[in-house]
Amino acid sequence: MSYYCGCEPLPDEEEESVKSRRYFVELGVAIGVYAVVLLGAVSFLNAYPDSPWRVPLALAPMVPAVFALIAIMRQFDRMDELQRRIQFEALAFAFGGTALLTFGYGFLQLTGFPQVS
Repeated sequence: MSYYCGCEPLPDEEEESVKSRRYFVELGVAIGVYAVVLLGAVSFLNAYPDSPWRVPLALAPMVPAVFALIAIMRQFDRMDELQRRIQFEALAFAFGGTALLTFGYGFLQLTGFPQVS
C-alpha cells in the first residue's frame, strides 16, 4: 500500500480495494447460491428421477450462474483500460487453449480413447 504524507492510503488504491471487495461479495454470493441450488437439484433428481420437474430442476443452477456472469462483467466495467486488456488477452488464451485440448481429445476418441460425456 502506498502512502503520501506518511499517513493515509492513496485515494485510487482505496477505491480499487472497495471495487475488489464488492466484486468478491457479488461473485461469492452468486457461487454460494449456485452451490446450494446445484446440491438441491442433484439431490431431488436422484431421489425422484421420473419427476415432471426434472428438466426445470436440471436447469435451475443456471440462474445463479447467470448472476455470477453478471458479477464478472460488472468487474470488467470497473477496470481501467490496461487491466481490461490484460484480462481479455488471458481469456482469449484460455479459450484457445481449451478449444485445442478438447478438439485434440475429440480426435483421439476416433482412435479408441474413452468417450467423455
